Parts: sequence; C-alpha cells; structure tokens
Amino acid sequence: MKLNNKYYILRHGEAVSNVKNIVSCLPEKFKNPLTKLGKEMIKERAKNLSDKNIDLIFVSPLLRANQTAEIVGKALGIKPKIDKRLREIEFGVFNGKPVENFVRSFKNVEDRTKENPIGGENYTEVLKRMMSFLNDVDKKYKRNPPSHKASEGRRNILIVSHQCPLFLLEGYVKDFSLLETIKNIPEEKMLRKGEIRELYPVK
Repeated sequence: MKLNNKYYILRHGEAVSNVKNIVSCLPEKFKNPLTKLGKEMIKERAKNLSDKNIDLIFVSPLLRANQTAEIVGKALGIKPKIDKRLREIEFGVFNGKPVENFVRSFKNVEDRTKENPIGGENYTEVLKRMMSFLNDVDKKYKRNPPSHKASEGRRNILIVSHQCPLFLLEGYVKDFSLLETIKNIPEEKMLRKGEIRELYPVK
C-alpha cells in the first residue's frame, strides 16, 4: 500500500484493565486509567519519539489511550486529536468481563473475522473503520503543495490506539487479507503495551 505520509503506531501503556485481565471498550464500565507503571512506560516512549518530527497525534477516545497521548503530546508540544474510529474493538456483552470469557466465546481466532459477540464487533468491522480513518487522514493531511523532495511532502503522524485495531491496521497497509494478517501477525507479534512501531516503512 502506498501512503502519502509516514505513520507511527503506539499502543497505550499498562492500564488497570491489563492488570486485572478485563476487557474494556466503549462505553467504559469502570474507570480504567494507566497504572503508575503505564505512565512511566509512556514517558520513556515519548523520549523515543522526540527525534521523529511528529506533526500530528490521533488517539482513541478511551481513557487509557487518551492519557497515553496526553503524555506524549505534552513532551512533543502537540495537542492530540480524538478520533472515535481508533477505539478498542467493541466487546459487547463481554465488556468489563474477564479476557478469558471473551476469548473462550470463539472456537478459534479465525472466527473473530466474521462472528460478533452480542452487541459487539468482529475483525472485519474493526478493520473497516480503521481503513476509513487511515484513508481520510492520509488524504487530508498530505502537505499541499508537496515539496519536490518526496520526504518533505509527508507529515509524520502518530496513531495511539489499542492492540486489536492496530494489528489489523498493520496487516492492511501490508496488503494482507484478514486471514493473512492473523497468520502473519499472531498474538506474540502484536504490539506490546507501550510499544511504538513505524506503521509502514516508506520506500
């Protein structure tokens, strides 16, 4: 996939839900801020972004992601922009329940591409909104008119979101189908809490 801008993705830092092994999406069933460790983790990650010349930060509306973006934004002097499309996958009836309950509701990970928990989303639906976000941002925020140097026509954009939406987005920009994304980005290769990656190396 060809992109006009350069993107970095950041998964939020450790939150209360991670410690308690509870899934949490909109609407948030309980206050779910970053832990002390999570905040310190993100302060360190902000240092790693200081030389990336970040122009814009977009963030999920959930508290843990917002706190992550605020810490980074403060360090970089950038006010994050909330975009609801970057929210966590909707867990439906499992929202606020143990992670294990949600995982056990599917026979296998492939079923998540098409099967919905009651009141929730499947991977296909999450990917659709993430694609919408990236396509809109990539079109809207390209510098215009671009410089004669390709690198000077790009903006450096940071996306702060959650593990599921970000791993689906990674697969999309690599031109993987959903099943290829699951195969090529298994759980052990997904973003860890507070991890930063370049979304797509610009050639």
